[in-house]
This record gives sequence, structure tokens and C-alpha cells, in this order.
Amino acid sequence: MRAIDLHTHSNCSDGTLTVKELMDLAHAKNLAAIALTDHDTVDGLDEAISYTKEKYPDMELVPGIEFSTVEEGKDVHIVGLYIDHHNESFVSKLTQFIESRTNRNVKMCDKLRKEAGIPITYEELVSSFPGAVITRAHYARFMVERGYVNSRQEVFDKYIGDNCPYYVEREKISPEEAIGYVLEAGGVPVLAHPILYHFSDRKLEALVSRLKNAGLKGIEAIYSTYSPSEERQIKELASKYELLISGGSDFHGANKPKIDLGCGMGKLFLPEDLLEPIRRAAGTVN
Repeated sequence: MRAIDLHTHSNCSDGTLTVKELMDLAHAKNLAAIALTDHDTVDGLDEAISYTKEKYPDMELVPGIEFSTVEEGKDVHIVGLYIDHHNESFVSKLTQFIESRTNRNVKMCDKLRKEAGIPITYEELVSSFPGAVITRAHYARFMVERGYVNSRQEVFDKYIGDNCPYYVEREKISPEEAIGYVLEAGGVPVLAHPILYHFSDRKLEALVSRLKNAGLKGIEAIYSTYSPSEERQIKELASKYELLISGGSDFHGANKPKIDLGCGMGKLFLPEDLLEPIRRAAGTVN
């Protein structure tokens, strides 16, 4: 049985491979399917769909997205699979969300320049990463490459970490709102890498129960960094709340050098038969 990977990133968000490079690598690894789930953007999906259809008809491209949401002050991510990324209402809401991120980045550049003495402008930052949704990883790379700081860690420890003086919060949307966006686009909403949130077991189950009532359909039970016991824990939650099993490497290229596409840290394996129930949930027929 071939493997699939339902959580990956290109340089349209904070990965380092282009869409075509990512698809080439996926095919070289003999993946039966790959989901492109860039952060808060669908900019790479048309290219991914057309390129894969033309060059790799034996590999399925699952159109997706990963929404950044906030739960009690912590980042919680919702992956959408099999979304209709041209749905007008979905596109309108996503555009508003992206515009709010743009405003936030303009303010953060201003603070870094005027208050910290870092010579950075939003225009220069964007031009350095054409087509990407700017994240703090881009700030770190920009500042290191230009010699303004010594390391990526310094950027987050001193300048734009959550509690640092030059950090500007982005507009917050709730996990429920993100689930609604995905459902509106005809997709399957999935709770991404729940172990990474470091919630207590009780708190995590309460979150899963609440999001199930909001329309959550899946959960990432197979993920690059999970231990066997963590995988079992999430699979038990999936069974209890009748959620589909999803997962993936969370591949970012050089930005996460220990994580490889399809196999994560070497032991990850998502069998292709996990995809059929997700297809059915989305009403997708191959």
C-alpha cells in the first residue's frame, strides 16, 4: 500500500519548496496523494492541481488549507481538506483575514524600524518572499540573512516572540470560525496536531467535543512528532467522537529540516486507505 501525506507546506506560506518542487518530491517518494495545506492561503492550489494532473496523473492532489486560530491564548490550527477554494463566500472571508494579517505586518515592521532600530520595511519584506503569506518565520529569515541578528532564535527571544516588545497580535479567529469556513467551501475540517498544544487530557477532550459539535470531521492522529502512546491517545479520541483519522508530515522543507515529506522523522506512514472516508465526507468521487 502506498503512503499519503495530508499536511504539507510550500513557499506560498512558510515552506521553502515551490509548489512544483513539492509535487515533484511527492511523486519521487511514490505518494498516492498529497494535500497542499499552506497557512491561511490557497494561492498555490491552482498551480498544484494543474501541474499534478498534467505531469503525475497517478498521484492525487488534495486541495487544502491550514487556518491559524486561537484557543485561550494558544494557537490551534484547523486543516481543511478537499476545499472548493473558488467558493465566493470562502474567498471573501479568506481575503478579509489575509488583509488583517497584512495590516498587522505593516505595524510590526514599523515597530521594528522605529523602536528597535531594525531597518525593515513591509515592502522590502514582501519583495524578499514573493507570493508568500508573511509569517514570523519570514521575519526571522530576513533579519538573519541581512545580519541584523545572529540567529532565528534571537528574533523570537528578543524581538517578535509572543511577549516581546515589537510583536503585534494578528486578528484572532476561533477554531469554530475556521471550521465554518472549511464547511462553507465544501471541505472536511480537521483538528491539526492536537498533541502540540500541550493541553491536559481533560482540556483536549473538552476541545474536541466542542469542535465536534461545531462540525469538526477529522483529527490528525498520525503526525511526524507523535510517540506511539500519543498516536494511540488521539486515535482513541477519534473513535470516541466518531472523527476521521488524518495526519501528515507537516513538511516545510528547510524550515523544518528534520521533517521529511511523507515519512516525517523516518517512521511516519499514512496508508492510502485513510483517504477514502475523507473523500466520502467531502462528497468527492474520484
